[in-house]
Amino acid sequence: MIFVGLGLRPGTDLADIRTCLETALGRLDLDLSRVGCLATVAARAAEPGLIALAAEIGAPVIGIPDEALRGQDAGCATRSTRVVSLFGVGSVAEAAALAAAGAAARLILPRIVMGRVTCALAQGTRA
Repeated sequence: MIFVGLGLRPGTDLADIRTCLETALGRLDLDLSRVGCLATVAARAAEPGLIALAAEIGAPVIGIPDEALRGQDAGCATRSTRVVSLFGVGSVAEAAALAAAGAAARLILPRIVMGRVTCALAQGTRA
């Protein structure tokens, strides 16, 4: 199972989120059927574009609290100064993917950035 971490700006549409996700999966020759969940910072979990994508692919959205994101900072492969100042973590996408994947999580694709969306992929033991 693949745990997808997403960072997105408010109002990001479904097409932009889907394109970023499919690009990330494509880099590892994976398809949407492997996605176990879409994880993001709790404040963005109700974004309409994200909710629509989750419904299309049949994967739940998990909102990760800020504190849980910060707990994953050491596992982040990339750092955005802007994101650190806003959320206290180097990458929302990477931290969200790791947090969703559970204690034995490992990042399998550091974040990619496409416009208003970032996407990272992790594997883990959470079912």
